[in-house]
Amino acid sequence: MKANQAEHRVSTMCRVLEVSPSGYYAWLRRGASARSRRDVELSARIAAIHHDSRGTYGVPRIHAELTEDGERVARKRVARLMRAQGLRGVSRRKWTRTTLRDGAEETFPDLVERDFTASRPNVLWVADATYIPTWEGFLYLAVVVDVYSRRVVGWSMGSRLVTGLMLDALDMALGQRDARGVIHHSDHGAQYTSIAFGKRCREAGVTLSMGSVGDCYDNALCESFFATLECELIERGAFPTRAAARLAVFDFIEAFYNRKRRHSALGYVSPVAFERAAEQAAA
Repeated sequence: MKANQAEHRVSTMCRVLEVSPSGYYAWLRRGASARSRRDVELSARIAAIHHDSRGTYGVPRIHAELTEDGERVARKRVARLMRAQGLRGVSRRKWTRTTLRDGAEETFPDLVERDFTASRPNVLWVADATYIPTWEGFLYLAVVVDVYSRRVVGWSMGSRLVTGLMLDALDMALGQRDARGVIHHSDHGAQYTSIAFGKRCREAGVTLSMGSVGDCYDNALCESFFATLECELIERGAFPTRAAARLAVFDFIEAFYNRKRRHSALGYVSPVAFERAAEQAAA
């Protein structure tokens, strides 16, 4: 009514809407309700969290962020306010298999059998590789993920999918973690069954494990990371060069995924925060 006062008399609009003029003016004097003001405040906070998550967070992660900040709010309210602003999280699609088996190389038994759990860091690592399309061609990414915290502890990028790529990712993990007795689980890709990769693992005291051939569920945790990478980074923009893709992937892994992104499997905290909390609890 207030927006149309220039064209219509208040008394006329009240009659059409079947409200009294005195009630309308009383409503104007009262102003917004406490709930409405609270919705405005929460909407601004939700928009800021969604922006900080690079537009990836949905209701559960935004609710977790608000809860950690001391906000007492129901998930349904968060969902309603997100809908009102047109905000939503990203969803995953099935990832494409990259590594292929070489029947001539050595293989190893499956020591994991789809049980992707660990009681502490450096008990079980999972590894795999994928590709990122750029206008110059593919950029290949190899990763090593610690199952305990879902943290990417080793990664490497290159223009060719070769054993050296997997070795560099493994060496990065070995350089920053205690690998004694760790199980390294992967698929039967030729890079992982190569003589060079097996030799490096034996030297470092790493036990190799491999899932069954052609079954993505036998390395589901690593596939889950790649699905997250795809929907939260790769699908949301194009990379003109491999250098641009390298920078974006580095930033995603080290600045966001490991340190800030809330994981549902970890009680909606980041891998780094999860490990830090476990260290403090054990101290």
